[in-house]
Amino acid sequence: MNIFVGSLPFRLEETELKDLFEEFGEVSSAKIITDKLTGRSKGFGFVEMPDDEEAQQAIEGLNGTDLKGRTIVVNKSEERKDRGERRGGFGGGQSRGGNYGGNRR
Repeated sequence: MNIFVGSLPFRLEETELKDLFEEFGEVSSAKIITDKLTGRSKGFGFVEMPDDEEAQQAIEGLNGTDLKGRTIVVNKSEERKDRGERRGGFGGGQSRGGNYGGNRR
């Protein structure tokens, strides 16, 4: 089972996250998501546990607990849906209004 873990302390290491969940059973992987530019933690991550029963016990046992001064959120990760078109950035295009590109008069 893939587990989402939110509100993580920004200085938490992946090994510490893995150790925390190993109290409930085998952990396949533990990953803290980081900012691509700065390399700093974004404050959330994912833990993969092969045994669904142990994973559910970890969710129930850790959700809402204090970890280094922060109350963490732990729940089953939902499959990422296709986000389709991305918003923001430098996309430009006709959907923003105005006459960008062709169609000039």
